[in-house]
Amino acid sequence: MDDALTNRDTILHRLIAGMPMDIDAAILRTVVDTAHDHLFIAAADGRILHVSPGCAAVYGLSREELRASTVHDLVAQGVLRPSVTEEVLRTRRPAQLMQQTGTGRRVIAEAYPVFVDGELVRVVSRSMDLTDVQLLQDEYTLLQQRFSEHLKRGAEASLGDELSLDSLQVRSDVMREIALLLKRVAPSDATVLMLGESGVGKTAFARQLHRWSRRGKGPFIDVNCAAIPESLFESEMFGYQPGAFSGAARQGKAGVLEMADGGTLFLDEVAELPLVMQTKLLKVIQDGYLTRLGDTQPRRVDFRLVVATNQNLAHRVESGEFRLDLYYRLNVIPVTLPPLRERREDIPALVELQLDRLNQRYDQTKVLHPSLWAELMGRDWPGNVRELENWLERAWLAAPGGVIGAPGEEGHAALPTPRVNVDGDGAVLSEGQTLRQAMDDYEARILASLCMTARSTYEMAVRLGISQPSVVRKLRKHGLRCEGRS
Repeated sequence: MDDALTNRDTILHRLIAGMPMDIDAAILRTVVDTAHDHLFIAAADGRILHVSPGCAAVYGLSREELRASTVHDLVAQGVLRPSVTEEVLRTRRPAQLMQQTGTGRRVIAEAYPVFVDGELVRVVSRSMDLTDVQLLQDEYTLLQQRFSEHLKRGAEASLGDELSLDSLQVRSDVMREIALLLKRVAPSDATVLMLGESGVGKTAFARQLHRWSRRGKGPFIDVNCAAIPESLFESEMFGYQPGAFSGAARQGKAGVLEMADGGTLFLDEVAELPLVMQTKLLKVIQDGYLTRLGDTQPRRVDFRLVVATNQNLAHRVESGEFRLDLYYRLNVIPVTLPPLRERREDIPALVELQLDRLNQRYDQTKVLHPSLWAELMGRDWPGNVRELENWLERAWLAAPGGVIGAPGEEGHAALPTPRVNVDGDGAVLSEGQTLRQAMDDYEARILASLCMTARSTYEMAVRLGISQPSVVRKLRKHGLRCEGRS
């Protein structure tokens, strides 16, 4: 088997190097001629040796004209810019970038160097017209819509209590439909991409998907990609061996990918993955193996991947910040969770669930005054479920008695509404309030607001101009809990 692999690699090297091999050269021509992607093979001096047929329509020149040119000529003539092949020739490393063609198209291009005996001899590049990507996305959206309508028609009888999630109550039709879809795909190992605004409940749905899956008894590893400093990313994701770097733990450490073996790996804020880590993650997804830092022995890993983001990954691909091939790997089953303002029917159940949690956490029973329901149902909740939960916790802590928001009680004024009113004449203290109390109150409001928008306490620290430990201390001081933040 090893000899066969060696022979295959030798043949490929000889093919790309242009060595005379009639049969294998015919195979190479067939591969290039039938390639769906726009394929280029260029020599080390930039000469174009092979071109797939689809390149003519995208770049505006016939295959013969392209083969008679160099990549440097194409850039100079405005046929394409910039050249991904030139980037590889310059850096001797794989590259990915966006190209503008002379025909007015935008394509995503990636290229790889080919070395023989340490010498760069060829560059193989392929590109995809983003017009094609958009058509595929539109087609997929249509299929999703049809599937959604099918679920609505056929699932009325099965949308019962079995769709209640432990950590997120489902009442609205759209969320019940999403829950049913997740329950149906849970037995498979297909990658699920959770989309939606910050705080809509992507983590809760990912956990429930894990419980429904055949991996439900395995680990659920939750990673916020935005909360890990880039310098620590590889060691946190892949782990390391003893002595792999200065400061490494004496016994080494397993990374989160390895910890997820047999279970589910949930990557939140996946759009924040550094490009280098995107490449490494893609290889793990494709091969099923990883190598710890400082190790030479690959380790087998088997996990179900669920990812989430509040950003538009397709736009990130267009801007060159996210790998196209990884995007295809992740975008297998996309699920978009709507914001809370578009599913207000879920608010009462979410409020009841959060009050039960708070009563258990603080070992005291409190109820909500009926007068607060109008405000709860009428707000837009830009921070979604997370903002609602934080609002309720502050209201619970502020209520002196057993009724939250009871009129006439001292705690009623301390509900999550401004006690420092700002108008045209400036800030006005409430009756009996000291300056220190007003400043503390305003500080708490600022921190609570940032909890709903910032991706991590590190980002909050940058926004506030203070250190990250100071942010953590202030959150603790005001009794604020920013779920999923670190």
